[in-house]
Amino acid sequence: MFFKFNLPCRKSWLGCLVSLSLSFAGSPLLAQTAPASADSAAKKPAATTSGSNKAKKKTNNTKATKKAVAPSGTPQGSRSVADANNKPTTKANASALKSSTVKPSTAPKARNTAGVAVAGVAAASVATAGSITAVRSNVVLVQDLSSNTTLFSRNDEIARPIASITKLMTAIVIVDANQSMSDMIEVTTSDIDTVKHSRSRLPVGTKLSRSDMMHLALMSSENRAANALGRNYPGGMTAFVAAMNQKAKQLGMTQSRFVEPTGLSSENVASPRDLVKLLQASASRPAIRQYTTDIQHEVRTSGHATLFRNTNMLVMNPTWEIKVSKTGYINEAGQCLVMMARINNRDMAIILLNADGKGTRVGDAVKIKQWVQQAKVVAGLDGTQSLDSILTQ
Repeated sequence: MFFKFNLPCRKSWLGCLVSLSLSFAGSPLLAQTAPASADSAAKKPAATTSGSNKAKKKTNNTKATKKAVAPSGTPQGSRSVADANNKPTTKANASALKSSTVKPSTAPKARNTAGVAVAGVAAASVATAGSITAVRSNVVLVQDLSSNTTLFSRNDEIARPIASITKLMTAIVIVDANQSMSDMIEVTTSDIDTVKHSRSRLPVGTKLSRSDMMHLALMSSENRAANALGRNYPGGMTAFVAAMNQKAKQLGMTQSRFVEPTGLSSENVASPRDLVKLLQASASRPAIRQYTTDIQHEVRTSGHATLFRNTNMLVMNPTWEIKVSKTGYINEAGQCLVMMARINNRDMAIILLNADGKGTRVGDAVKIKQWVQQAKVVAGLDGTQSLDSILTQ
C-alpha cells in the first residue's frame, strides 16, 4: 500500500524527525559518558599540580646542591662546602666562603729595592720581586753561565763553611796532578773521622783504585776515600792542602780557604760566587762530571760487593740534565747542594747553602728550575729586561 503526501505534509513529517533527533541527543544514554570526561578533566589539573610540586622540589634540591658546592676558584683540596646536616647558610658562613675563594690577582707588578719586577706568580711560588719566597735555603745563588747573569741571589756576599763541597776541589787537584787512576790505595786508621765522628762504609784495610776512591768521594761523599786521596798525594797531606789553596787562586776563588780534603772541618770556606767558579772548573774535567752524576757504583769491600749511591736524588730524575753535582753537610754549614744544570738550553749554576734539611735543598732546586723554565720574573737591574730575553741571548 502506498501513501501519497502532499508537500505541506512532508515538511511536517521531516520536522517531527528533526525534533525526535534533538530529543534523543539529550537522552540519559549520552549523558552517561559525560561524567567520565569531566573526571578526566578534573584529574588532569591535579596531575599538573603534582608535577609542578615535583618541579619545585627539584628546583629546591638543585638550589641546595648549588649551596653545597664550593666556588670554582677555590683550590683543590681546600674546598669549603655546606654543613653535612644541610644547615642553612648564614651571612657569616657566606662571607667566610666568599673570602676563601681564590681570585686571579689584579695587583700591579711589584718591585724590590734592586728594581727587579715580577711579571706574575709562577707554580714555583714566585710571589715577590727579586725573590723566590718558596726557596728556603739561607744562602742562594742562581747564575746563567752563558751570559754570567745573576738571576737570583740571597746572602751571597761572604765566605762560609761549605762541608763536602770541598771534595770538588779535592778531585780537581787529583785530576790535574796526573796521578795514575789505577794505583791501589788502602784505607787506614788515619782516614777515620775524628772531627765529626761520621760513619763510613769503607772499613780500614779496604783497597781500591784511585779512580774508585775519587768516584765514591764525589758520588757518595765518602770521607775516608777523600782523606785517603789526600794522604797519597806526592808530599803527603800538607802538600795536598797547599795544592788545594793554590788551585783556588788559579781559578780566581779569592774568598776561599781549605785546610783538609773532606769538608769535615768548618775551616773549609768559600763564597757562593767562588763556588760557581769551582763548578765551572769541575765541569771542564770529564772524570768529575761522570763521577758526580753517576746514580750508583759498586766496589768490593771486605771481600764482598758493596753498592754506593749518589747523595743527590735529582741525578736519577730524567727531567734534569745535570752536568756537575755535589752535596754536603756539617752543623756549621747546614745542608748544602751545588749543581751545574742545563735549563732552557742554558747552563745554570745553582748554589744552595745552609738549608734546614735534605728535602729542603732538593725542593729548592726543583722550585728554581720551575722558576727559570716558566720565565715569570722580570730580571735585570733596571727592571726592564725579561728573563726570557736573558735566557735567549
